[in-house]
Amino acid sequence: MPSLEAALAAIDAANAEDPRKVDGRAFETVYAERMSTRLAALYPDASDLLKIAARAQHLKRWEIPRGDYPEGRKGYNEWRRACRVHHANLAGEFMRASGYDEAAIAHVGALVRKEQLKKDPESQALENVAAVVFLEHYFDDFLAKYAGYEDEKIIDILGKTLCKMSPKGHAAALALPLPDRARALVAAAVEREAGALERLAAVSLD
Repeated sequence: MPSLEAALAAIDAANAEDPRKVDGRAFETVYAERMSTRLAALYPDASDLLKIAARAQHLKRWEIPRGDYPEGRKGYNEWRRACRVHHANLAGEFMRASGYDEAAIAHVGALVRKEQLKKDPESQALENVAAVVFLEHYFDDFLAKYAGYEDEKIIDILGKTLCKMSPKGHAAALALPLPDRARALVAAAVEREAGALERLAAVSLD
């Protein structure tokens, strides 16, 4: 009999090994909790498999250092792909040990690897949750880290993120109590991508 509690506990135990800390707690533990909290708020009827995928979104991410990949967009994308495979593989191991069958493991793996975005409702839900968590908890740090970026570059990055989301995700993002500059940048990205977002909304999964 598959056990959601056992799978989540295994993910939490693994993330607790993160040497990076936030207020004395493991960085990825905090991130995973934020993902689960936002999932519950946005999708209260989420399936157990989606709950696992959300909790495993950055599972032991510190084991795949960004510095092992080249600078620039190509290197960044290669790193992100490697991370997703790593997270999915680990989640699969924990699920197998918790009694889940291979079909369930494959579905969670596909969600974590972002293989069915815009095609699978749960994949879209996971993307919405991840984007909202980023904006709510990590966007200020991003702006500080890339303080040398012109606003146009930030708006372009946000625009790409918005185009991966659905109207439900956009509504949640725009409802966040963001600082003034962050809110202005998000609003500018929404305005710039208005046409694309309207077209995507017409075929949205949620």
